[in-house]
Amino acid sequence: MTTKLTLTVEKEVIERAKSYAKSSGRSLSELIEQYLDTITQENKQQKISPKLKKLVGAVKLPKNFDEKKELQSYLEKKHA
Repeated sequence: MTTKLTLTVEKEVIERAKSYAKSSGRSLSELIEQYLDTITQENKQQKISPKLKKLVGAVKLPKNFDEKKELQSYLEKKHA
């Protein structure tokens, strides 16, 4: 069963969203419904392969390791 929903959204955001929906061959309602469904799923866990599970904890990182800083540094070097 579907129900009508009224939202207040910035005009520019709506225009971009409509354009995106059109280019992806879906309606704006479909996109919003899919997004809301995705973020509200409880206990939705991705299946992890046994090989990947074995790798968890295999690499020891320093306590002061900053993921975001390292990623930014890597991307700056890659795209420099």
